[in-house]
Amino acid sequence: MRKHWIDNLRWVTVLLVLFYHVIYYYNGKGVVGGIGGFGGPQYQDFVMYLLYPWFMPLLFLLAGISARYALDAHSEKEWFQSRTRKLLVPATIGLFVFQWIAGYFNTHTLSYTNGIDMLADTPGIIKYVAWSLSGTGPLWFIQDLWLFSLVLLLVRKVDAQDRFYGFCGKMGLAGIILLGVLYWLGTRTLIMNPRPDSLDGLYNGYKPFFYLLFFLSGYFVFSHENVLTSLRKGWIPLMVCAVASGITLLITTFGEDNTTPVYLSSPLNCVYGWLMCLAMIGWFAACFDDRKSKFADYMCRNSFAIYVVHYIIISGLGYSMKVYTTLPPVAMYVLLTVAVFTLSPLLVELIRRIPVIRWCVLGEKTKQIKN
Repeated sequence: MRKHWIDNLRWVTVLLVLFYHVIYYYNGKGVVGGIGGFGGPQYQDFVMYLLYPWFMPLLFLLAGISARYALDAHSEKEWFQSRTRKLLVPATIGLFVFQWIAGYFNTHTLSYTNGIDMLADTPGIIKYVAWSLSGTGPLWFIQDLWLFSLVLLLVRKVDAQDRFYGFCGKMGLAGIILLGVLYWLGTRTLIMNPRPDSLDGLYNGYKPFFYLLFFLSGYFVFSHENVLTSLRKGWIPLMVCAVASGITLLITTFGEDNTTPVYLSSPLNCVYGWLMCLAMIGWFAACFDDRKSKFADYMCRNSFAIYVVHYIIISGLGYSMKVYTTLPPVAMYVLLTVAVFTLSPLLVELIRRIPVIRWCVLGEKTKQIKN
C-alpha cells in the first residue's frame, strides 16, 4: 500500500526548495553560488536560516523510507536499474544535454561576483564542458542519492537477515529524538576550515557522510510503522519545540553564513534541524496521508522532474534581471518566484514530449509517468 504522506511531504519540501533558491540567489550573507544581495539589511534572508538546516536532510530521510518500501516490493536488480535511470542518467548525461544552460549562467554569475571573466579566451569546447559541469547545481542531491543506493545494497548484503532493521524498529519516541546525535556526528565529517582553491568546498557541498546517515536512518528506522505511530502522536509538541529552537537560532545567528560547517555543527542548529525533520514527518504522517486535490496528485507525480529543471529558471532569469535591468529588488524577488513556480512545470511538460531528451534530462522512458 502506497504511503501518500511521503509523496505529499516530498512535493511540499520540493516547493520549499524552489522558494529557498529564490532567496538564496540574491542572498546578502556571503553564501557561495548566488549573485549577491542589494546592500543593507536583507531581512528576507531569514528564509535560508529556517529552511536550510532541515529540508535536504528530510528529503534524504524520505528517500531512505521509500527505498525500504520499494525493496520490499521489487528485487534489488529491478530497484537499482530504476534508480540508475531515474537518478544517474539525469545527473550525468543530462548535464551535457540540458543542464549546461544553467551552467552557462552559473559561470557568468561567478564571473560577475568575482569581477573577472574566468572563461575568457577559453576554446568553445572547454567552455561547454565547464558549463555542463557547473550545471550540476541542485543535481548534487540525486548524484548523492544514486551513490547511497549503491551503498545500501552493500549494507543489505552485510545484514542479510535484517537483524539491525528489526532492532531499530523497537525504538520509542525518546530514542528517536536522541537519534539526533547523528545529525551532529554527521556535521563533524565536514571539513571545518576548507582550503581555498581546493576541492574542500565541493566536498562540503555534497556532504556525503552527513546525508548518508539520514538516508540510512530513513531505511532502518523511519520505515517502521511503530516509529511513525510515535511521531504521529507527538508531532505537535515536536513542532512547538522545533519552532522555538528555530526562532532562537534565527535571532542569535542572523547575519552569519548559515552554510558553513562551523555554523551547521553548532548544537542549536543540530537540535533545530533534527526536531523539524521529526515534526514534519509526524505532521504529514498524521494529517496528510491522502491526496484529495488534482494539484496534489499532479505534484506527487511531478515534483522530482520539477526539482531537476527548476534551477535553469533561477539562474537564467535571476542573472538577467540583476545584470541587465534596473528593477527594484522586490520586483526581482516577485518575478523570480512567480517564474520558478509557473515555468518549471511548463518546462517539464515540454521536455516530456521530446523522447530522447526526456530520457536524458528526466530519466523517463515513457511520456506518461505512472505513479
